[in-house]
Amino acid sequence: MKQVLQLPRTGEIVVEDVPAPQLLPGCVLVRVAASVVSAGTERASAEFARKNLVQKAQSRPDLVREVIRKVQRDGIFSAVQAVRSRLDQPQNPGYSSAGTVIAVGEGVTDLRPGDRIACAGAGFAVHAEIACVPRLLVARIPVPDSSADPEVSFEEAAFATLGAVSLHGVRTAEAKLGDIVAVMGLGLLGQLTVQALKAAGCRVLGTDIDPGRAKLARQMGADAVAASTAAFQDLCLEVSGGAGVDSVLITAETSSSDPVNLAGAIARDRAIVVAVGTVGIDIERKGYYEKELDFRISRSYGPGRYDAAYEQKGRDYPIGYVRWTETRNMDAFVRLLADDKIKIGPLITHRFPIDRAQLAYELISGKSHEPFLGVVIQYSGKAEESQMLALVPKGNVPQTEKGVSTGRLSVGLLGAGVYASSTLIPALKASPDTELTSICAASGAHAQHAATKFGFCQCTTDEMALIQNPNLHTVVIATRHHLHARQVLAAIRAGKHVFCEKPLCLTDEELCEIARAHAGGSPNHRLLMVGFNRRFAPMVQRMKRFIADISEPLAMHYRVNAGYLPADHWINDREQGGGRILGEVCHFVDLLGFLAASPVVEVDGRAVGNSGRYSGDNVIVSLRFANGSLGTISYLANGDRSFSKERVEIFGGAGVAVLDDFRRLELVRHGRKEIVHARWRQDKGHRAEWASFAQAVQRGTEAPISLNDVIGSTLATMRVAESIATGKPIAVDAALFLKMASAVSA
Repeated sequence: MKQVLQLPRTGEIVVEDVPAPQLLPGCVLVRVAASVVSAGTERASAEFARKNLVQKAQSRPDLVREVIRKVQRDGIFSAVQAVRSRLDQPQNPGYSSAGTVIAVGEGVTDLRPGDRIACAGAGFAVHAEIACVPRLLVARIPVPDSSADPEVSFEEAAFATLGAVSLHGVRTAEAKLGDIVAVMGLGLLGQLTVQALKAAGCRVLGTDIDPGRAKLARQMGADAVAASTAAFQDLCLEVSGGAGVDSVLITAETSSSDPVNLAGAIARDRAIVVAVGTVGIDIERKGYYEKELDFRISRSYGPGRYDAAYEQKGRDYPIGYVRWTETRNMDAFVRLLADDKIKIGPLITHRFPIDRAQLAYELISGKSHEPFLGVVIQYSGKAEESQMLALVPKGNVPQTEKGVSTGRLSVGLLGAGVYASSTLIPALKASPDTELTSICAASGAHAQHAATKFGFCQCTTDEMALIQNPNLHTVVIATRHHLHARQVLAAIRAGKHVFCEKPLCLTDEELCEIARAHAGGSPNHRLLMVGFNRRFAPMVQRMKRFIADISEPLAMHYRVNAGYLPADHWINDREQGGGRILGEVCHFVDLLGFLAASPVVEVDGRAVGNSGRYSGDNVIVSLRFANGSLGTISYLANGDRSFSKERVEIFGGAGVAVLDDFRRLELVRHGRKEIVHARWRQDKGHRAEWASFAQAVQRGTEAPISLNDVIGSTLATMRVAESIATGKPIAVDAALFLKMASAVSA
């Protein structure tokens, strides 16, 4: 299928062939008929992408501070690699479209294939022939009451997102029947707002510096308009009998604060002023203070916007408590279209087929010097639903024989996120034993970009097609945590070697099922390994050799200066990420077990300052190992992020080993000190980890991390989370767990 993409660094708009998106639970797959180009949001995004690094730094000083902290902590090369990876991601423009449902995902019960719908949401209602959109970001287009009534066209319905923005602005202004309302800025959003206010029974006064747009607003229903500040101020006072307007909606886009301060001048005492568009808000206090004006900012389409639980998980707000959510605003807007209360036709000035979408962006960027208002991209409706895209001849893919490559190791990767692109794929690519065969992501654009950048032979959005590909030896899993167990099991049952990024799974039941599947369905010595990379780091290996001849129990302390994650970050989501204990602390549990050379037999976790209640941000974990060694993990988010992130200290056998952020290792014994430095970059072992795994597959040897270690570290981490929740120490017996799993399998 074809999709519009915005290239990183240059902001150039291109139309690419990419795989059709994956149908996700709670979503619908839509064959798009029309989408609307946003002159504000999309132009601003393109302008930012075209800025050089200095200009971007000037506009985002907060990100510059983050980069400086990363350089100080991780080294300049690691920081540069991370920045380049983030800046290298193409954008998927578009957030307002309409089309026909092709398929519905799990959990969607009120829509079916063939339904005509309007779609919303950046990253979802993109400019593409086929889109995957969450259920609460779509609205069904009303069916005409009779065959004589006109049907709402896809072009009209494609404006539903902008329509919802205008309706939410009107509701935020609390505009009521008979109110006098001023609309400042008569672009596309302003024109829709004028019509919505008229449908609500308001008297509407409009202004725009473009006389043509002011004239159009008059034709669309505004009671009076003006094209200059002075004339508009006089108009508002005249119509209101000198009292001022009841509310003001600012739908302009400008960095100037003049519209906000003009609103203060034309508003009545205790009126409401609402910023719907992006405007400067340097408010002159005197005017607002003397009238005690209420200044508000209208947030996008309405309640539910930016709430992942609402938009992506489909958790609607009860109508008795939240009458007008973003979804219900969209529903209301398309109903207004069906009732002919709002007209779209006169607002559309340009239409472009998707093959010529670049011309739409030249138009909104001002390159063509042509006036415009509503800009629509049209689609043929004949897009192929293929989820696979070959990028090189299939003959380049190595063949298999009895599960062992005759040449290089053929790899399929599930996941193309930031971690995969910045860290994991470069590690795979650096291995001379590895052939990058196929990559899968839910978004076809992400899959295609990663495949092209790193040289995969094909890209897809169909994970089962990748897993069952007979030309693949190994499946590498780097998706979100809640998908790991299902994908690991599918790959094991398909007879593949499996390398799964941590965590292996999120529940005891999943861990038990994986253990059973690997024990009972692993023909030809198939390997399963989890990405506990830190044990492969060069400095850790040196530390391991230093303590290898110590016969007494070790005392170990692992301090992690983790920093806070936003509350809505997906790792904090118990369903998708499992929380920071399962998602991150597993690394540190595994490393201490590796250094102790002994399994964990008891864990005791406590939340810091949280009265024993579960918290994944600040915790102290005590580990007791079978050989008598003790370990403590201080996982803390309440420190300064510019300080080093990870520090490991080991005491035993008259020796001390201290590892600081994988950049400095200090070894002391009998008064003799050895110091190892890594000045320019960290090495946390990702490349060595993959090289070890690839060699094990090629040679038919055991996995570099045994299944017992994988199960033990995973089980111990789960017990840590349980201990923090209950406030009690908990025993860990990985051998018994494996025995019980095998017994169930038998």
